[in-house]
Amino acid sequence: MKFLIVGFGRVGMRTARVLQSEGHDLVIVDNDPEKVERARGEGFTVVEGDGSEESVLEEAGIGEADAIAALTGDLNTNFSACMLGKHYGLRTVLRIDEDYRQEIFEKYAEDVDEIIYPERLGAAGAKTALLGGDFNVLADLTEELSVASVTIPEGSPLVGQRVVEVDLRGQARIYAHGRADEPMEIPLPQTVIEAGDNVALMAAPDDLDAIRATLRGEEAPA
Repeated sequence: MKFLIVGFGRVGMRTARVLQSEGHDLVIVDNDPEKVERARGEGFTVVEGDGSEESVLEEAGIGEADAIAALTGDLNTNFSACMLGKHYGLRTVLRIDEDYRQEIFEKYAEDVDEIIYPERLGAAGAKTALLGGDFNVLADLTEELSVASVTIPEGSPLVGQRVVEVDLRGQARIYAHGRADEPMEIPLPQTVIEAGDNVALMAAPDDLDAIRATLRGEEAPA
């Protein structure tokens, strides 16, 4: 598959590396000379220019691509790139900051295939969104980071909390949420956890058992 990655910052760089390691064909678009140089130094095909401009995306091969991920820190650039991607029939993935109000989220969500919050999702999720997967497929990511799903029971201390407010040990975080019998997706900032909900979390492997116990309202293992 061929992908366009608009923005070679932290999220774009990691997403590109994951896709490259899996053998996908991709082109990076960025207007920052330093990021362009870094991307070329890592062996990526790069087009230097504004990812919101059709001529730049045409040079990058938007007409032959399967999907586009707009992962810059500028929402307007990201949205413009996705709208151009839609025009060319591509799958579109839009980066948005998690502190945007719900009405803004809903406005953009109507026009793109996937919205990601890099602060809670990261490159693995951006790659999954590009490929059109879902968040029910969980696996060990590296020796230092694993993901798991947990069903929240009655009596859990998380019931009534907003997902974005949940504080887990270490660098652990919840990155997807779903009501019972519904697919998991990236939660809105206003999403409140209810009994029976499913959550997917990222954590160090050694922390998973204790975190699961905490989420279920059980005594953590020694």
